[in-house]
Amino acid sequence: MDGFAAVDFAFAREVLQRGIAALYLVAFLSSLNQFRALLGEHGLLPAPELLEWARSSDRAKKAVRPTLFRWARYTDRRLAALCIGGILVSALLIAGLPQLGPPWVPMLCFLAIWFGYMSIVSIGQTFYGFGWEMLLLEAGFLAAFLGSSDQPPATAVIVLFWWLVFRLEFGAGMIKIRGGQEWRDLTALTFHHETQPMPGPLSRQAHLLPRWFHKLEVVGNHFAQLVVPWLLFVPILGLWLPDDIPLLVGAVAAAIVIATQLWLVLTGNFAWLNWATIVLGFSAIGIPGDASGTIPLYWIVVTSAVALLYIVLSWAPLKNLFARRQLMNASFNRWNLANAYGAFGTVMKERVEYVVEGTLDANPELAEWSEYGFRGKPGDVRRTPPQWAPYHLRLDWLMWFLPLGYRLEDWFLVFLVRLLQSDGPTLRLLRNDPFHGHRPRFVRVVSYRYRFATRAERKETGAVWVRDRRRVLVQPLSLEG
Repeated sequence: MDGFAAVDFAFAREVLQRGIAALYLVAFLSSLNQFRALLGEHGLLPAPELLEWARSSDRAKKAVRPTLFRWARYTDRRLAALCIGGILVSALLIAGLPQLGPPWVPMLCFLAIWFGYMSIVSIGQTFYGFGWEMLLLEAGFLAAFLGSSDQPPATAVIVLFWWLVFRLEFGAGMIKIRGGQEWRDLTALTFHHETQPMPGPLSRQAHLLPRWFHKLEVVGNHFAQLVVPWLLFVPILGLWLPDDIPLLVGAVAAAIVIATQLWLVLTGNFAWLNWATIVLGFSAIGIPGDASGTIPLYWIVVTSAVALLYIVLSWAPLKNLFARRQLMNASFNRWNLANAYGAFGTVMKERVEYVVEGTLDANPELAEWSEYGFRGKPGDVRRTPPQWAPYHLRLDWLMWFLPLGYRLEDWFLVFLVRLLQSDGPTLRLLRNDPFHGHRPRFVRVVSYRYRFATRAERKETGAVWVRDRRRVLVQPLSLEG
């Protein structure tokens, strides 16, 4: 550290800029492939209807966060154009081309993808109601002020990234320690690998590890989220002390954060949450004398103004971290800045899956039923869960939440109707359509309890999952009523 210039954090800046841009590329690609079927003009929850409602009154207008589509009428084509533009700008930032110019050039590029993606999130309703959406938005905003490659990043901006990682990790740790008893009696991860929203290829192996190992996992998680985040700020002492020791402490703290996130990457599918935390963790890795050049005066003014803005905005999330009723994944302003984060305050003890089935037969009582296959969520008991993260399968994720609610969501009932209509965009969200484009006569929903097969069961049957407690949740539906 050297006053306004974080001269030891040029490498961190490179990882942050390119890594965050890569995550934006994935986010725009995910939206390009899924938004129109989920939320488009003929989607399950049409965004144009939300925007029309937002125009109905001043109160409704304030309920919808800022979006380009408030001024430009939403169409599916414009949504696709926005996503393609976001992908192209993100690709330029990954390549490092805007960073070769003056600092206002990468700033404008990052602000463009930040506001572009916020325009999507703001009308994404429940399909975009995940904590990592606001995390990506906040990271993109801060990345706009990391500057150019020919000068060191501003100290204030690097510290703001530490503050973001702190809120993300310490907030998650506090949510857990205040949450379910399973986090305090160290049994949470005995269940988590099996019951998490979307398991990955190694989730079953992780679940079958000994119970003592799962308890060590929980202890390690508490240490990484409740103790280590405080050490991220130690490099700031380099302003007054010799750099080496503070930098080393910060780098070790960052390495612990990154290592724990890599374990989560290996054992689950949490969209870009873990990858974003890994990228952000690099903000605390300093290399002595890593940068040369000087920061222009106007850029010191700009970054200092951003820091002052964050000081004001951070009061609410700071209080929230220590509040008895801590909010999880909450934004305290319309721009998704200085948010509160957290996840998995409680862990489900068993997994319930809704399996959607259809038939071509005229009599549902005597029919032969076939399952629709989802891309990520469990269905076929012989199928090993695939790796999708950091790509986000929004429909699959919300299917996991359905059994946790008190009633079926409106979008799910529309989804069943779309299956009866053999709607092309909806079917493309799935892994397979058992009727190959033909309209089924009936669809229904069957509930099962799923658990991972033991090693003996896997050897005997070849199954990855065992399912039981079958019951028909939604009786056969047809377009004829």
